[in-house]
Amino acid sequence: MKVLLTILMMSFVFSSHAITLKVGILAPEGTNWANNLKKMAKEIDEQTAGEVKIKIYYGGVLGDEPVVLQKIRVGQVHGGIFTGKTLGELNGDVRIVEVPFTFKQDREKAWNTVEKMANFFNQGFEENGFINLGMFEIGQVYLVTQKKIEGLEALKGVKVWSWTGDPLANTLVEVLGLVSVPLSLPDVLSSLSTGIVEAAYSPPMAITALQWDTKIKYFVEYPITFSIGAFLVSDQYWKKISVANQKKTKDICAKHIALANTSTIQDNKDAITGMVMKGIEFINLKPEDIARSSDIRAKVIEKLTGTVFSKKAVEELDKLIK
Repeated sequence: MKVLLTILMMSFVFSSHAITLKVGILAPEGTNWANNLKKMAKEIDEQTAGEVKIKIYYGGVLGDEPVVLQKIRVGQVHGGIFTGKTLGELNGDVRIVEVPFTFKQDREKAWNTVEKMANFFNQGFEENGFINLGMFEIGQVYLVTQKKIEGLEALKGVKVWSWTGDPLANTLVEVLGLVSVPLSLPDVLSSLSTGIVEAAYSPPMAITALQWDTKIKYFVEYPITFSIGAFLVSDQYWKKISVANQKKTKDICAKHIALANTSTIQDNKDAITGMVMKGIEFINLKPEDIARSSDIRAKVIEKLTGTVFSKKAVEELDKLIK
């Protein structure tokens, strides 16, 4: 009887320390992203002897990013892999690296800058109740359209999707004179089909994963911006994990996120190749438009400093890119 009681007590102690983190992401199953995350979750489970489990809900099953964030805030979900607008709601300073035309066509410089600013960003996330388990490279963001665009002036009046409530995208749309059509991400495909929107923007791998490449005819071959993501977990639930297992989890996440980022670079290249093979026409910006892009960037920064991101974030970025 005493032996049975001891076993039951030990079982209770073990289970009281075990935690399952429910995480929502938009990336569908079957992608390199999803495959890397599955390996990550499996290794965390094994290395923590089942005390830390990560259950990932793929393909937006839990809803668009803002919906997942709301579910975290009410305790239904514990974390998510978030991008641009949603990251900005938790720490506006992270949007500074997504200001249009900051890195031109230099993907490597963009990612190196993100890595160097990671500690600065993480401090902001922690102040708002989140732990960042790793930064994701989403990639260079391109404009895709149904109408042929010969230059930036030709964009005026074009109906372009913007993520509902995204101040950075809305400011760029305003500066360029486009017509903003705010929609949640899952609604973009059908809106391209019906003509509600005539243009959208995203990294190449997302354009193909979301099947936008079946609805567009043109690809503007000059990146608008550089997109990043972060694996955020509510600090409230993170604190329930032992310090030893927190370290193991962070180390394993870092390893697999690095692998995912390597895959992302190739996935974006493959997506561009795929669009070429589908007959999508690639358009180059005129030299005068490329020259004008620096002025557009300056206007966006002027409008958003102090509201979306801080002056300190602008200064930190400027130090690195100069």
